[in-house]
Amino acid sequence: MTTLAPGYDPKSFESRLYAQWEASGAFAPQGDGPAYTILLPPPNVTGTLHMGHAFQHTLQDALIRYHRMRGYRTLWQMGTDHAGIATEMVVSRNLAIEGKGETRDSLGREKFIEKVWEWKQHSGDTIERQMRRLGASGDWSRSVFTMDPMASAAVTEAFVRLYEEGLIYRGQRLVNWDPVLKTAISDLEVVNEEENGHLWSIRYPLADGAAFEYVEHDADGNEVLREVRDYVVVATTRPETMLGDTAVMVHPEDPRYRDLHGKAIQLPLTGRRIPVITDAYVDRAFGTGVVKVTPAHDFNDYAVGQRHGLPLINVFTDEAKIVATRADIPAQYHGLDRFDARKAIVADLEAAGLLVEVAPHKLQVPRGDRSGQVIEPFLTDQWFVKMDDLARRGLELVESGEVKFVPPNWINTYRHWLENIQDWTISRQLWWGHRIPAWFDDEGRVYVGRSEAEVRARHGLGDAPLRQDPDVLETWFSSALFPFSTMGWPDAQNMQARGFDTFLPTAVLVTGFDIIFFWVARMIMLTDHLVGRVPFRDVYITGLVRDKDGQKMSKSKGNILDPLDIIDGIDLETLVAKRTTGLMQPKMAEKIEKATRKEFPEGIKPHGADALRFTMAALAGPGRDIKFDLARAEGYKNFCNKLWNATRFALMNVGEASFDGAPQPQTDAERWILAQLDRTCREAAEHFASYRFDLLAQCLYEFAWNQVCDWFIELAKPALGGAEASTAASTRHTLLYVLDALLRLLHPLIPFITEELWQAVAPRLGKSGSIMLQPYPQAGAIDADAYTQAAADIEWLQAMVTALRRIRSELGVSPAKQIALLLRGGSAEDAARIARFDAQLRFLCKLERIEAITGEPPAAAPAVVGELQLFVPLQGLVDLDAERARLDKELAKVGAEKAKSEAKLAKFGPGVPAAVVEQERQRLADWSSKLAALTAQRARLG
Repeated sequence: MTTLAPGYDPKSFESRLYAQWEASGAFAPQGDGPAYTILLPPPNVTGTLHMGHAFQHTLQDALIRYHRMRGYRTLWQMGTDHAGIATEMVVSRNLAIEGKGETRDSLGREKFIEKVWEWKQHSGDTIERQMRRLGASGDWSRSVFTMDPMASAAVTEAFVRLYEEGLIYRGQRLVNWDPVLKTAISDLEVVNEEENGHLWSIRYPLADGAAFEYVEHDADGNEVLREVRDYVVVATTRPETMLGDTAVMVHPEDPRYRDLHGKAIQLPLTGRRIPVITDAYVDRAFGTGVVKVTPAHDFNDYAVGQRHGLPLINVFTDEAKIVATRADIPAQYHGLDRFDARKAIVADLEAAGLLVEVAPHKLQVPRGDRSGQVIEPFLTDQWFVKMDDLARRGLELVESGEVKFVPPNWINTYRHWLENIQDWTISRQLWWGHRIPAWFDDEGRVYVGRSEAEVRARHGLGDAPLRQDPDVLETWFSSALFPFSTMGWPDAQNMQARGFDTFLPTAVLVTGFDIIFFWVARMIMLTDHLVGRVPFRDVYITGLVRDKDGQKMSKSKGNILDPLDIIDGIDLETLVAKRTTGLMQPKMAEKIEKATRKEFPEGIKPHGADALRFTMAALAGPGRDIKFDLARAEGYKNFCNKLWNATRFALMNVGEASFDGAPQPQTDAERWILAQLDRTCREAAEHFASYRFDLLAQCLYEFAWNQVCDWFIELAKPALGGAEASTAASTRHTLLYVLDALLRLLHPLIPFITEELWQAVAPRLGKSGSIMLQPYPQAGAIDADAYTQAAADIEWLQAMVTALRRIRSELGVSPAKQIALLLRGGSAEDAARIARFDAQLRFLCKLERIEAITGEPPAAAPAVVGELQLFVPLQGLVDLDAERARLDKELAKVGAEKAKSEAKLAKFGPGVPAAVVEQERQRLADWSSKLAALTAQRARLG
């Protein structure tokens, strides 16, 4: 008798099972099979599990569990990223909340770093705990934090080697600068948002009393303006940066400004002379066709400045205030914040009669995703990696197929980025992170080495004063080394202990398209360059998880779903508070609360981890956007419940019986389901190989729900309750055998329920242990070809049952009421099948009798299966007068649609597209066929 609970309750076993799995050591690589490795994209140590994590982690775990069951030596290499900026912000915020007056700066570097490590010890592993709740079967014993000693040693070694090869250098260039955090940040940490701004048109006087004749024409070439000007008009969205202008620029072929080539400008407010230069970069159709060039404060201007040898004039401090160190900048601007300076400069330009116009203007404003502040292109001394040769090699590795993108179209994104690459800024002005292994002497000379002691010994510096570079490396640098820093590189002993030669390259990287350049490309380039291997064979690019309407999930929109809330449930009030607390725009709280109460009037019910995982797999089709609808998760929770009930039914009907080996089927139903099982095994392997998790989920869902639960269990009931003992025993064996295989097929996607159910099924098949260590079902274990005829016969039976159930449904006849079945026509094979499946038809369709006829049937509801005509007499089942009235009404409706279609076709002229004509002809054929069937049905009722 079954020991399963009456109902499916994931809370009762999910956490228990995970604890057992982890304690058993089964997540570690086992056996001597071929290696299969996946590298977890290390989530930020500050992070919590979000829907994107849940999506990608589900797919990675499915691949790991599948290959573990296939006998591979699987390693899912876990880890977390130290997240420099995010972690400093979290710890600084915690210090403020404590209210002791301590800040990052008041503590100093060493004390602040101690605080960070304290926080990491107590709160920093939240996301790993949450991943366990989702069922992630990674080897936690090998988890690597990017600031761990082993990983840190790899970072230092990589930096030193690249520096010694001339690939790392220190230089002054423009970077994205956050003036609040006072550090350079990567492009990925910049969010460009369209905002309302202004376009200021400013008069720049020509120097030396020069003038030119300005002529303007309209679009048709007609002259509309001719005048002599001693100035040009420059339009800008950032007037404050004009203090750093080093040229104005026109297009070399613009006839309006041909006489200005080689002239000079008297830069307003500063008195500096700057040249007029020509460059094809200028868009003649935008604005006045005259552009100011500020190389130290604009990335495009920087490139222009490099082409023309222009000086770089930085007018901002690291806090985005006007510098007080330049004599040509009026004193009244010194120390002003950039936006206050903008107001003062605009006012002074207007007072001087140089402000021509101020117009509203939409512009893309770059903001730091951490601080929310406007990002400045800022000229600073930073450390860079030369990328040209590395990028060339990185592209070669993908073009040659050594690394393969799935879907393959993402190679175009990869190629575009690498072909337009710039040197990589790797330094950050933070305290938390890998300190750059470089030391400066009092003369400013730099020495790079693995330690200060090595630097002193190598360069004979003795006791000379040295100071280490205060900057740290950006986290993308250490993350780029993760494929091999997690394997003990460069220490030979560590590499051997951690299986460097076994587990690198990894099999597949599962990640998002948004970090193909920032992480994927850099891993490919640096792994190849430093250890001579590719980091992974496949790169499976997932889409982004959006809400059910296709909107990006964000705190500001109030549409974020927490995976744990879907797994464990959350009441409405807690959900509202969660979505409306800590908003950057508090005014949005009311709107978000209203939308949340409308969408989730009862909060979110618990669905369990398996339902969420199956939803994620089912949505994982090729493409960029994934619309997550909670209704899908509810549907897959019902699927889990169906699986639970089917297992309970099987166990109750098997009783204490047990079986060994494969069944020897005695019924067509058994042969059919075994053939379907073999087909499903083959399809599952194909879908895993092609990373089509959506098709995998669909194929397994259909097999479990439709074929096993809805059909085989129903078809098995007559045999299970019949008098033939051997047939009943065979059916019980097949039922258990198929259920065992089904649970193993589903395990990589829904591990918890399959483990719980399998533990109840396994002893009856002489199996024990954990389902996660059982072999994954393979096609070919069953001689499906021998069951071809049985499969065809059962498909015929299914068609018969479906037709009769449809009649019942259309007539509103109770499923329990006995009906008669009259048969006419058909083949000899139909007659043989009727005889063979007599008991099943009577049982499944509640038939009181089955009778063959040759003449016209009495008033009856008809159906057709192949050449066989089916009739269910209506006498005693329905009100014949009411049925006649219903059919008359339906005949009128269908006749009207047929006439409408005929009229439409008659009006079509020769200009109507052939596809439209063909579509209408098909509609007419459908209506005609339906009308003929209804007419025949009505005729039978008299």
